[in-house]
Parts: sequence; C-alpha cells; structure tokens
Amino acid sequence: MPSELTTKVQLTTDYGLRTALLDSHAHLDDSDFDPDRAAVIERARAAGLRYILVAGGGTGPDRLDSPLAVAESYDWIYASVGVHPHEARHFTDSHAEKIIQLAQHPKVVAVGEIGLDYYYDHSPPDVQKQVLIRQMELARELKLPIMIHCRDAWADLRALTEAHWKSAGLGGILHCFTGTIEDARAFMDWGFLISFAGNLTFKKAENLRQVAPLIPLDRLLTETDSPYLAPVPFRGERNEPAYVRGVTQELARLRNVPEEELARQVLENFEKFIRSSAHRRKLNPST
Repeated sequence: MPSELTTKVQLTTDYGLRTALLDSHAHLDDSDFDPDRAAVIERARAAGLRYILVAGGGTGPDRLDSPLAVAESYDWIYASVGVHPHEARHFTDSHAEKIIQLAQHPKVVAVGEIGLDYYYDHSPPDVQKQVLIRQMELARELKLPIMIHCRDAWADLRALTEAHWKSAGLGGILHCFTGTIEDARAFMDWGFLISFAGNLTFKKAENLRQVAPLIPLDRLLTETDSPYLAPVPFRGERNEPAYVRGVTQELARLRNVPEEELARQVLENFEKFIRSSAHRRKLNPST
C-alpha cells in the first residue's frame, strides 16, 4: 500500500461547512486513488462528509486488509472486510481466517462486500453461493452485519439470506441497490438498510427512481461506490466520495424533502448502524 495509508491523519476542519453527508460504500483502497488518495479524502471532508465506509473486496482476497489501512489513518472513516463474489473462486480457508483476524479491529463494522453477481462470469454461481454462505457464517460468529452486493441474482440472494442469515438478527446493508420494492421490503424485514449510489441519477434508471421514494427514511443510506458509478454530471469520470452530494440531492428531490433533512436522517441511520456493531463487539469480546 502507498506510504500515505500508514500515516495517521486527523482532519479537524471541514472548512466551515457542517459535516452532513455520508458515503457508506467507497473503494478508497483502489489503485485508481494511489496518485492522490489523501487529496480525495481532503476534498470529501471539504464537501461536508462526516463518514466514509471503505468497502472490502474490491482489491481482491489477498488484500483483505487494504480497506482497514485507509480507515486506520482517519478517525471518521470505517471499513468492512470480505471477499467479493467476483473473487469467490479464489476463496480459501486462509481468507476466512484473515477475515476473522481483521474483524477484531474496532474500525471494522461489517463483513463485506459479499453476495452474488450473475451479470459477469468471474466465478461460477454455485461457487458464489457457497462462499456467500461461508461468509455469512463468519459474520454470524463475529456478530457483525453484512454488506451485500447483488447483480442479476435477486431470487437466489433472497432465498440464501432467508435460509442462512435471517435468523442471525444482525441485518446489514444492501449496497448500490438495484432491486425491486419487493426485494427491498424483504430485506428490510430482515434488518437491512438500503443504500443508493450514483446510478440513481442515470437516464435509464427510472426503475430505481420509482423505488427510492418508497423506502422509509430510517432505512436509507447514500454511497458512491467510487471509483465507479459517478453520478450525473460527472458520469464517465472517476468517482470519489465528494460526489455523494449528487446522490443525496437526487434522493431528496425524489422524496420532495429538503436535502438537509434527508442527509441528517441518513447520518442517523449510519450512526445507529456503527453503534450497533460496536455494542455487539462489547457483548462478544471473545470473537
């Protein structure tokens, strides 16, 4: 990892702006940010972000610690650890052991991103299912929620979550939500938050714009999935956490509420999420 990731940095100012925005899923450990990672994070704080969650899995199963390396350097950034469904065919027992080890860190608030992706053919569906179940088992053992990635696999994801995760009572986050309102309601019944990304602003995403206003405010999160899915008008550029304001604005417009009100509720939702993770960690010190 670049040396800047190992240098402790504590930002004490957001340039006079009230920190009121959330990016609940960013891949700040991605190599796309190697040239200017510190500047990207500085711009995020300047844009008003209060929290960023650096999502695990994006850099591959042999770099499970890279999100935590970013989070350790900033007091307002958190991390998750997990193996992405694209990489499921590479999952081994040693990766499971590494997830357990890294999850002891107080900055790790979820196991993820994990899930199913049938759009691409990076790992066979049966292998993806097996690895998802295994990581659900790890999260149950760790008493941590899960962060879910799903693309073109909603029926299987719902079935596996109901069978292998619902009874854990730990919930999680549906990142970059692309499902139906029926999908959202099923997962909300199982304790999940619904996170929307920059694709909400895309011209062809009318289905998402129909679903978003139907999600209760106390179940909403915002994210960038950076460096991917930059919102309009930045589409086609490298995405970064500062651009989450575009997602926040679009959600507020769709729901006909002030941006500040929506942003405040999203922050409350995320703060409750990380408090719950910390509380369960205290109740289960042996994990």
